[in-house]
Amino acid sequence: MTTAPQSSLHLPEKLASKLAHRGEIVKAGDRLRVRLFPEETDPIKAYWTELEVLYEDDFCMVVNKPAGMLVHPTVPDQVETLANAVASYYACSGQQHRVRHIHRLDEYTTGPVLYAKNEFSQIRLDEAMREKAIERIYVAFVQGVVDPKLRKIDAPIGKDRHHKQRRRVSPTGDHAVTHVELIETFPHAGVSLVRLQLETGRTHQIRVHMSHAGHPLLGDTLYGGSDEHAAYQALHGELLRFEHPMYGERLEVKAPWTSMFKQLYAKFSGSNTV
Repeated sequence: MTTAPQSSLHLPEKLASKLAHRGEIVKAGDRLRVRLFPEETDPIKAYWTELEVLYEDDFCMVVNKPAGMLVHPTVPDQVETLANAVASYYACSGQQHRVRHIHRLDEYTTGPVLYAKNEFSQIRLDEAMREKAIERIYVAFVQGVVDPKLRKIDAPIGKDRHHKQRRRVSPTGDHAVTHVELIETFPHAGVSLVRLQLETGRTHQIRVHMSHAGHPLLGDTLYGGSDEHAAYQALHGELLRFEHPMYGERLEVKAPWTSMFKQLYAKFSGSNTV
């Protein structure tokens, strides 16, 4: 049970009604005792995979997703996903939580994924996502020398009727905005390193927008990128900023560069170290 003064615990109305119906809110003088962590079961099967935890407390967790791993199962009996690894981590550490991811990354995109450890945290973090209060910042190696004047891509994204997996810029698509910052160019290689921040979260947004701007990601063959230097899209979630769902503290979680990013930088910069 969590104990807090009535004035400081702001339960979402729907959750408060549910907890009250289950007898999980008890009034004691000027304080409330609220059971925010009931025992839970989860249909996600635990499957042990080494997991890098970037941040964790009682209410939320951020883990570093490797390349080639889905965030959650897409077909029955699929177990080698990040969700299964998180379920295993919970089980091994004696935590009885459902697996609740707040956002997703593409299969071959690396970086931080945020998880809520109870329904209260999920509601608060989902609301923060809708209000664009969770900042997701990425780095990418892209083809071509990017003009430093390219700072914002505001172009709607919709499905590509000619290709089931692809998305494309379309006037009838959903509103999509990506902010671009040029970090460094490597003219001899025809490559640039950019930092990207999502204002919206459309499927394949960064990949679609950078391709539309004439700078597809290295390795992203689905959107016109060459696989000469990278076997998959060179896109990494570098930083996640969000307010703690319970305490309101502003948190900043960084994910270190992957070995592929370090190798690409060393290759293009002509150095042996990053």
